[in-house]
Formats: sequence, C-alpha cells, structure tokens
Amino acid sequence: MSDQRVPVLIVGAGLSGLSTATFLGLHGVPALVVERHPTTSQHPKAYGQYPHVMEALRLAGLEQRYLEASVLQNVRIMIGVSMAGPIFHTIDEALWPDLSALTTAAWGGAGQDRSEPILADRARELGATIRFSTEVVSFEQDDEGVTVVLRDIPSGERSTVRADYLVAADGHRGGIRGKLGIGGHGRGLLHRLMDVHFEADVPAELPASGHVLMHLQNPELPGGYGDLGNPEQLNRYLFGVRLDDQTQPEDLTEERWLELIRTAVGVPDLPVKLTRRGEEPVEIRHWIADRIRDGRVFLVGDAVRIVPPNGGFGGNTAVMDGFYLGWKLAMVVKGQAGPKLLDSYEPERYPYAETIAAHGLAAFLRAEGQELGEDAMQTDPDPVSRLYFGYRHVSDAIVREPDDDGAPMENPEQPTGRPGSRAPHVPLVKDGADISSIELLGKSFVLLTGAEGEPWATAAAQAAAELGIELPVHRIGGEGGLTDPANTWAKTYGVTESGATLVRPDFYVAWRSRDASGSGELTGALRAVLDR
Repeated sequence: MSDQRVPVLIVGAGLSGLSTATFLGLHGVPALVVERHPTTSQHPKAYGQYPHVMEALRLAGLEQRYLEASVLQNVRIMIGVSMAGPIFHTIDEALWPDLSALTTAAWGGAGQDRSEPILADRARELGATIRFSTEVVSFEQDDEGVTVVLRDIPSGERSTVRADYLVAADGHRGGIRGKLGIGGHGRGLLHRLMDVHFEADVPAELPASGHVLMHLQNPELPGGYGDLGNPEQLNRYLFGVRLDDQTQPEDLTEERWLELIRTAVGVPDLPVKLTRRGEEPVEIRHWIADRIRDGRVFLVGDAVRIVPPNGGFGGNTAVMDGFYLGWKLAMVVKGQAGPKLLDSYEPERYPYAETIAAHGLAAFLRAEGQELGEDAMQTDPDPVSRLYFGYRHVSDAIVREPDDDGAPMENPEQPTGRPGSRAPHVPLVKDGADISSIELLGKSFVLLTGAEGEPWATAAAQAAAELGIELPVHRIGGEGGLTDPANTWAKTYGVTESGATLVRPDFYVAWRSRDASGSGELTGALRAVLDR
C-alpha cells in the first residue's frame, strides 16, 4: 500500500527536474519533486539562456523574472594567457548573435543559483510539491505505474509513492539510470578541476578587465589551462585550475592559490582575498546515455548527457528537456493522448542529445586550443540559429509529408513550415499591438489558418469535441483581430490563404494542409499524433 499517489514523480530539483514540473503544471498536471540536497543549487554556474529557452519561459510566465535575475549582458568571453594578455580571441559578437529574424524573445543571463529558485517557485504556483532532503531508496515499475520508496534524510523516515510515471532528473551520478541498466558512451572524463572564489581589485587597464569569462591557456597553470570569471560583480571572481599528476587537491594550499590567481590575472603583487575554496574536484565530462527511456521512466538533463560548460549547452538543454516532455506526459496522464505519444520522446530528443554533446565537446576543445579529432565534430559546428531554431523532430507524433527527407536540421532563416520543423516566427499585429506568431502557441494544440480559412473553424470545433482537447483557431487576416502586415504568413508556413497548420504545444508543426480541401483530415491527423 502506497502512502501517496501522484501522476508524475520527478527525482531531482535541478534545472531539468524543475522545468519538467513547471511545464507539467502549466498543462494541468501537478508533480511531486524530490531532491536529496536541502536546497536548490547555491553555486553560480550554468549562466545564460538562449532565446528559444526564453520563449518557453515566457510561456510559463517567467520571462521577466529571468531578465531581472540576469547578469551576463555585459560579459565578454575571451581566450588568452592571462587577464593582462596576450589575448588570443574575443567572442563578444558570437555571444549574443542577432536572432530577431527568428524570435522576439531576448537573451537571458541568469545563473543556476538564481534560475532554480525561480523555477521552483513557479512549479509550486502551478501545483507541484517539492520535498528537499529526500532521497530514493528503491523503485519498481510495472505495466500500470512505478512504486518508489523515499527516505527523508534528516529523520530517516521512509514513505512509499505510487506514480504513473517517473522522471529521472537526478544527474549523471544519480542512481536511477544505473538501476535501469542504461549505459553510456562518449569521451568520458576530460579533466578534473578545483575552484576557488576570491575578491580582488583588478586594474582597469588590463585587456580583460570588466565583466569577463576567460579560458586561460597558460603553461604556468596546472595542466596549462584554467577558467576565470566575474559575471556578477567586478571584484568577485571564480577561478578554476586543472588537476594533474603534479597538482592534486591537497597541493592547493592558500599560498599556492594566491600564486595561481596572480598568474591568471597577470599581476604578480595583486592583493587577493580568498572567500571560498572548493571542497572536492569538479569533473568535466563528455558523455551520453545509450537511451533515455525505460518503460515508464524518462531521463532528462544531466541524466541524459554531460557536456563541458563551454557554450552553455547543458543548462539550456536541461530546461528544454522539461519543456518538450512536460506536455506529452500531461496529455497522456489526462487521457487526452494514448500512451504511444510518449514513444516519440526518445526519437525526438535523443538525436539532439548527441548533437548538443558534440557541439559542447567542440567548444571545449577550441577553448583549450586542441584539435577536434575525428569523433569531436564531423563537420563544422552549426550556428546558434540552426542549432536551436532549425532542429527538426522526426517521429510518429508528426504527420510527415510524402516528400519529407527526414533531415534532422534545416535553415530556420529559410523556413519550410513542414511538419517536424519548428513553427516559424512571423511578425503579426493583434488589436493594434505587434506580436509574434509564436506568441499564439504553447498552451495547447493550435490551428493557424489564413484569411480564406473559414472552413477550419468548424473542422477544429468538431475535432476538439470528438477528442476532448482544446484546439483554438487563429485566423491570420480577414476578421478576428490578427493581421499580417508584410503578407508573409502563408508563404513562410508553406500553405495558401485557405490552408492551415496544426502546431503542437512545443511550437513544432504536427501537420498542415496547403488549402481548405484538407479540412476533413484534421481529426485524423490529430488522432495519429495523439495515439487516439
């Protein structure tokens, strides 16, 4: 007999677990989240949110909270010997590329220590329960659900929870994946580092003064490499050095740290105050799980992939794991979709995990000045626009067209609007205000149609009533308050003014009809996508 019954139990209150809880709640399903640590992360890391992440956060009502918590907007990323130089490379422009042709969302700059509490608060507002200092003792799944034994760490008290589904957001070291027998592959451990927080008034005339994140290539540092940054306050820095045969944690005395910091800054007599020293090594890895689902258990975040921090790929993808999984779990739990909808999670997200891991490894090796090697990146890295706005979903939750080549990527600056691609951004006007077509999406399946799309309102109403789902129709042009000033909507989405596009809650095109002749096929398309 279980002590509690929940639709979804999430193990881990990091970025992926809390985002999964948030987006489940947004779609009407309250989750139970358990976390073995007593709080969310207290460490300033995983800075920055790409605009596609900010779009998802906007949908959850969090865009403004993240912008207020952002600290990265004035940060430069540099590669060099020290803050005093020489500087090999500065990537200011690549840090914030202009993506306004693809989205109206801004870049975010919040660190994990700020973003996790924001997500936790919102998840609670949407009905989630979060239990800290709670660990998983055991779990067993069967055809009907998952039974999990939990232990309250301070008291030692045990309880049993019965869940329809279990989400493993417990990271690379978490035990759920291991107990499922899921292995992994990749380069593995790239290096181990120790870090220290310090305060110093760095001379303003140094080439790398101001807010900076530096990748140091310096033979006087352990292993010839280090990281140095002060994204939040000018005089407060985080500095990390690599451990090697000559440098182990016990070798990093206070005197040695001061020597290394002055080497990294490039000022031999710099006054330095150490404020916190790392207690154990941080491991930098390149690793991907061999699969990301086992029956009623789904892996997200670092349980799926571990990538070097270069480029911010890990934290951003962790949030989006929850975004893409949340709506599917919610619709199945509520009976609006059949269980096979969940079969689309792995074919849609797993290839992307491989792609992100490859990009993270390539960014890491470039920062260190190493050659990529055959298995690091087979081709030149994709630009940010293609990586985050051009990735396609190819699965049975998409009604693919006969001429679909199954390509995993397309150029979002030349959108096709075809099923499996991300719904393109088109500037529209609603009630006199400028909006993006993306702002019409996300809360449910949505049908977009043009000025001559009158038949689609009836077809959508019939489909919604038959399937018991929400299916709002937005008519662009004609009556209804939406106008297309540049007259580009139909061309961008690959339809005519009488056609329609069905968009999933994750902004991906599920099906389209180029004209009104396909209105009788809408219900069938939804049945195919939703396993109904």
